[in-house]
Amino acid sequence: MSTTSPQHRSGGRASHRPRKTATLLAQRIVSEIADRHLEPGTALPPEREMLEEYGVARGTLREALRFLEIQGVITIKTGPGGGPIVAQPKSRHFASIIAMLLQLTHTSFRSVLEARNVLEPALARMAATRITDEQLAALEESVKAMRENIEDSEHFLAENERFHATIAEAAGNPVFSLIISSLNWIADATPLSVEYPPKTRQAICKEHSRIIKAIAARDPDRAAAAMAVHIGDFATYLERNYPQVVDAPLRWDQIDP
Repeated sequence: MSTTSPQHRSGGRASHRPRKTATLLAQRIVSEIADRHLEPGTALPPEREMLEEYGVARGTLREALRFLEIQGVITIKTGPGGGPIVAQPKSRHFASIIAMLLQLTHTSFRSVLEARNVLEPALARMAATRITDEQLAALEESVKAMRENIEDSEHFLAENERFHATIAEAAGNPVFSLIISSLNWIADATPLSVEYPPKTRQAICKEHSRIIKAIAARDPDRAAAAMAVHIGDFATYLERNYPQVVDAPLRWDQIDP
């Protein structure tokens, strides 16, 4: 029997720096929110009660709350009767973190396109076997809304994000859903001056319709193939019209949570 200690087996965890009190407190608050199933909009105790309950300094509590606010876990209501309110972190918060890390590693936009090219067809394949009637209806509503507002660029982008997020959700794996929804915020590319003229929007709308038909038919292979064509066409559009964007290093400030 091995006598190696757990700390040694884990790669010397004991040699790591201890976590800050504020970090530990933030983790405790998140655990309590999750364990108590607190819904967004639920008010947390005021500062005075939190200080008594957690036995920490005011600066430590405020640092922990500020960290959770940045992550989208809570919002801070100011004024009389104000305080921390439970929020719902969005994929855009995760996208911001990813963009920051990608900037520091000098990663290009092309890498995001390649990641989507691998992930999204697989998610469409999974969605074809797991999608609910409500999710299918949401996809159809998205395409209809996109078609009816094809001249509105902001509406188009919102529906495009909704479409891909719904398919990721329909795949039934929260990890994939979070990753692809976050990548889609980065892949938007409008902060890089990428534009989508009406003709391009119409083509995207048609491709969305083909993907929906394949998913509605519960045909995994067809759904994956339709999504692969869609993502490939998007990459080709950028390569042809915005080559300088594709190979440019990503920047954190391109994602605004």
